[in-house]
Amino acid sequence: MYAVVYCTFRGPIEYTKVPDPGPSRTGVVIRVEATGLCRSDWHGWMGHDPDIRLPHVPGHELAGTIVACGADVKNWKSGARVTLPFVCGCGCCPPCAAGNQHVCDHQFQPGFTAWGSFAEYVAIEYADGNLVALPDSMSAVTAASLGCRFATAFRALVDLARLTSGEWVAVHGCGGVGLSAIMIAVAAGARVIAVDVRRTALDLARELGAVAFLDGSACAGAPDARGFGDGERVGDAVRDISGGGVDVSIDALGSPETCMNSVLSLRKRGRHVQVGLLLAGQSRPALPMDRVVAWELQLFGSHGIQAHRYPALLALIESGTLDPGRLIGDTIPLSDAPAALAGMNRFEHHGITVIDGMR
Repeated sequence: MYAVVYCTFRGPIEYTKVPDPGPSRTGVVIRVEATGLCRSDWHGWMGHDPDIRLPHVPGHELAGTIVACGADVKNWKSGARVTLPFVCGCGCCPPCAAGNQHVCDHQFQPGFTAWGSFAEYVAIEYADGNLVALPDSMSAVTAASLGCRFATAFRALVDLARLTSGEWVAVHGCGGVGLSAIMIAVAAGARVIAVDVRRTALDLARELGAVAFLDGSACAGAPDARGFGDGERVGDAVRDISGGGVDVSIDALGSPETCMNSVLSLRKRGRHVQVGLLLAGQSRPALPMDRVVAWELQLFGSHGIQAHRYPALLALIESGTLDPGRLIGDTIPLSDAPAALAGMNRFEHHGITVIDGMR
């Protein structure tokens, strides 16, 4: 099969032929029809994920059709159209038994712990508990765009932050996850403040229903690599707009600065959700714990979503409440993925890029 492969971290990324995968006894092989291009894949290529073993095929946001099943698979047959969370459970450990497969003690992550979906075929473990059936009406491109954007934002805002109608929400970083979070928050009846340094991203946030917009580069202070100003000034600006601070704030980018900005944007007893990855040298950011304690702030980490929560998200899409297609910015062939992956840290793409066409 054709796949996108790298053999060294930060090294060349090739579009080349590799052996076809086969299913394990509890797994399946899926013919990939579409797969999302995500900054998490870029982090993997940079060497920020200790689970990756070289050579490696990235890709974790996928939709496709089962073409082979292992001997112990009970719930699935060849021909089924499926997607899956980017973190899969083993089905046996205590977190899985409690319904929290996304923090499984022995988790399987395509594109990280195993070869991923930047390929014509991908092997998936523990199929019975991890696959999600796709509605007939949903295209593979739409399903792949859910990946760790809409699905992650849904869990962060609905399951963890318990967002309710009328609350204020700040979204720091309006890439794929951030814009997905805006759409989900608007659908829930919340008032959204979008924070980014790119005018095009803020314009798209406006189209998606955000009611206020903040250019992080306009806040004085030492900016980070993307131009976000210091947290005190960004937080002050968000609190001014929202009349005292937001109820929920989400760092959808992942940097020490945007994490700080998000926490300092909250009103008393507000909820911060960290979705953007903080890896390598950024994994231990400074936080305003004096504010956290004095204001009884709640801090959540959000790491994917369980397969059994997908039906609630899919129902919102089928009802027309959410339209993921509005966030699909570009579709590219698999052969263009190496250059697109290597260039992700330049933040040149708007919305979600999906690889459509696996040759």
